[in-house]
Amino acid sequence: MYFCIEMKNAIPVYDICKLSDFQQDDMLISRFGVYLQKHKDLHFPHKHTFYHLVLFTKGGGTHTIDFKKFKVAPCQIYFMIPGQVHSWDFEGEVDGYVIHFSEDFFRSFLLANDYLVHFPFFSGDIEDAVINIERGLQPKIKALFEDIITESESPGRMAADMIRVLLLQIFILLARTKYDQVKEQHSTYNFTLLKNFRHLVEKNFAALRLPKDYAQLLYITPNHLNAICNDVLGVPAGEIIRNRVLLEAKRLLINHDLNISEIAYRLNFNDNSYFTRFFKKYAGLLPEEFRKNNFKK
Repeated sequence: MYFCIEMKNAIPVYDICKLSDFQQDDMLISRFGVYLQKHKDLHFPHKHTFYHLVLFTKGGGTHTIDFKKFKVAPCQIYFMIPGQVHSWDFEGEVDGYVIHFSEDFFRSFLLANDYLVHFPFFSGDIEDAVINIERGLQPKIKALFEDIITESESPGRMAADMIRVLLLQIFILLARTKYDQVKEQHSTYNFTLLKNFRHLVEKNFAALRLPKDYAQLLYITPNHLNAICNDVLGVPAGEIIRNRVLLEAKRLLINHDLNISEIAYRLNFNDNSYFTRFFKKYAGLLPEEFRKNNFKK
């Protein structure tokens, strides 16, 4: 068994605790078909305490990340950060590659401890987390995954560092495509400001709810922040903050150990009724209804 499971009644949280040859480095590497056979219960909603990526080479069905459903297709790669909720419902034979690594896996290797946050697919934004790999890039990405499998199955000297290097090649190649698309439409300065804003929201969404709070941290005006968000994402800054609060509320609601009052308190709402009105307005249903709908299985 590769995982320790911290059960919270309704949803399991998986942590890396027994990792074969790479136990000391907090790393799991496997062909996805083999992984799926060993962990058949993982199709139910669950969380990870580690980074998780899957490249599909065969199969169909759906993969749901933070309550958004995607159709599985070959040459599609999924990136997930710690804390996200996901589940899958596959059709037919499914295969590919799966890699897990802890938050500390790259910290001892890179001088920049926050290096991973510079990649768009590790921002926590669902729209950036699923990538259909361009045809011309597919052979190179698959070859890099095969090299990682080889290093994990027959590890030589400094194998863990070699795996880090190979992973970074994958990250950079895929990020270049994303960055190039963005830079065609927006300035590098605005793109950097937006990235920093989203990073701040991820860290402070429960405490800071107003665009002016983040604008102050970024040393720009609230109007400038709103203009950037509208220009690049098509939504105002306030909506980005609200959406992150709403997402956390959904994550907490699928944990039946927490009642509505406790969830409202964790998210810094003054009382239950305020939280309920907020959730109903932006999710379209009451918190209790959302909780019930997500436990029909």
